[in-house]
Amino acid sequence: MTTRRPLALVLAAAIIVAAPLLSGCSLISNFLPGGTGGGIPGGVIPGQSVPADFPADVPLADGDVVLGLSVPGDNGEKAWNVTIKVADGDAFDDITTQLTDAGFDYQQLGSNDDGSSGAFTKDPYTVLVVVSSDNGDWTANYTVTDAETGQ
Repeated sequence: MTTRRPLALVLAAAIIVAAPLLSGCSLISNFLPGGTGGGIPGGVIPGQSVPADFPADVPLADGDVVLGLSVPGDNGEKAWNVTIKVADGDAFDDITTQLTDAGFDYQQLGSNDDGSSGAFTKDPYTVLVVVSSDNGDWTANYTVTDAETGQ
């Protein structure tokens, strides 16, 4: 059985996770479920590579991985977060093309001189992509949620 979480809830959670990453902070443990600032919850191991269980259906931009992690959910669902260094803000257009070519539907969330964001959906995944600049260094942050349950 597939269950879709309301897009607003998924986006709110993704923004909470993505915000500290995009600002260059290392405060992610404060925003993950169970995070108290004292460490990363059990089962969540951040690294500088794409998690081994990252969905193959979700294409990623080329570039160095700054952070990659996989977060298990309570009901069999999962979430992943991957941050990749990209050349500039134009990377968002390339990412949009990659995801739409892979069958994802696109919803623009916002755009300005400092970056762009969008939500992409293709059952069972929702992908929030934020491309932004921090002191001239551009990153693409992907937050992927899997709405599959009962597995």
